Amino acid sequence: MSATILIVDDDPVQRRLLEAQVRRFGYEARTAEDGAGAIEALTLPGAAYDLMFLDLVMPGMDGLAVLERMRELGSPTPVIVQTANGSIEAVVTAMRAGAADFVVKPVGPERLQISIRNALRVDALEGEIRRIGRRAAGTLSFRDLPTRAPAMAEAVRIGERAAASNIPVLIEGESGVGKELFARAIAGSGERRGRPFVAVNCGAIPNSLVESILFGHEKGAFTGAVERHVGKFAEADGGTLFLDEIGELPQDAQVKLLRAVQEGEVDPVGAKRPLKVDIRVISATNRDLFARVREGSFREDLYYRLSVFPVKVPPLRARRADVADLARRFLARFAAEENRAVRDLSAQALGLLERYDWPGNVRQLENAVFRAVVLAEGDVLRAVDFPQIAALLGAAPEQLTEEPPPSLARDLAEPELERRLDAPALPLFDAEGLLRPIESLERDAIRYAIRHLGGQMTEVARRLGIGRSTLYRRLKDLGLENECGGRDTSDDEAVA
Repeated sequence: MSATILIVDDDPVQRRLLEAQVRRFGYEARTAEDGAGAIEALTLPGAAYDLMFLDLVMPGMDGLAVLERMRELGSPTPVIVQTANGSIEAVVTAMRAGAADFVVKPVGPERLQISIRNALRVDALEGEIRRIGRRAAGTLSFRDLPTRAPAMAEAVRIGERAAASNIPVLIEGESGVGKELFARAIAGSGERRGRPFVAVNCGAIPNSLVESILFGHEKGAFTGAVERHVGKFAEADGGTLFLDEIGELPQDAQVKLLRAVQEGEVDPVGAKRPLKVDIRVISATNRDLFARVREGSFREDLYYRLSVFPVKVPPLRARRADVADLARRFLARFAAEENRAVRDLSAQALGLLERYDWPGNVRQLENAVFRAVVLAEGDVLRAVDFPQIAALLGAAPEQLTEEPPPSLARDLAEPELERRLDAPALPLFDAEGLLRPIESLERDAIRYAIRHLGGQMTEVARRLGIGRSTLYRRLKDLGLENECGGRDTSDDEAVA
């Protein structure tokens, strides 16, 4: 799914023209006609916008008031402000209020596309930096796991409820779906946020060392124990212990784990007395743990103790709406880490990624983007930069050839513009070879002028040599009200 951009402008012509340009670039567009509508759109349940275009001058709640309200709400949506007034004072005021960029009406397509790409790239990179910092500080929360997929949104809702208590949680999901990140969000959203978070991969511990690593040992407890080791339970004291792939734990260690979870104390190997610990246990598995109970390879009493509050994290194929956002996040991070000038993904590349089923889930997507960033030859990742994914989907090499996007710079180049204006822009004859009526020519001329001049009605009227009130009247007479949104023109002044 492409990025979704919210366009806020009280001028219906500007809204329509900006929406058309945004969609031309391959993004989704939503609109609001005033500041109150913008805040309502941002606060709707499930609303997720990657970027907002905000007009500064609007009746009622103006752009600066919207920025202030967004700051109060803690909205992370980046904002590009636009206005007909390009004064330095307006720029400084908007930037201080939290705007990411500033454009002056009418903004050209090239400038518009650059602003959108830069804002999305910076927002993705800043989001990754925030997540990395909060993860290190133990304050990662579910606000750092935005999603557009209903299945993932339901998992987040359940996870938030689990975070409100110290209840043992069992996170189920395929390998690579982000179970540890989900566990960190639970820990960072509860009363133990900021306290130790100790992760243990139970499937990677040799059977002979499981008890020592989990519960610790005393010096001289066994051959090679040359010093005391506190163990993961003691390391997590006061915080959260995350037991990943819990189904791989040997049965003899399961007995001690059950007692540790039930009694809140552990028996270090070789210790004379048990050690009290205050921890919250979150476990995870990529297997059907209850099936292992039936097989006899996992203790039933331990299963019921750990799965008091089960949460299932859906695979990436069940949340395709998140693929584009995740890909952009990974692109921003890897481009910064590898010092590469890659800033975006093409629409065809995103379509390719969204069609694939991702058996390796988020981890596989992350690695695919990493490889593409390292090997990319341009500043935009294309479908050909994901040859392995294309091959798995059965796409032939010639199917990956992308038509270059319309050259916005070429469309605005002065020689091309002069050529267009010097040549007859409107046909004088219809399909039957008859001269077209003046009214038909006038209709096309006005429509062309509005689009060519970006909907700046004052400039349109001036170029056509008529007043604004006359222009709006002719729009009504010619059935072109939609070109200007049917605005009331009673107060318009002639600017001929």
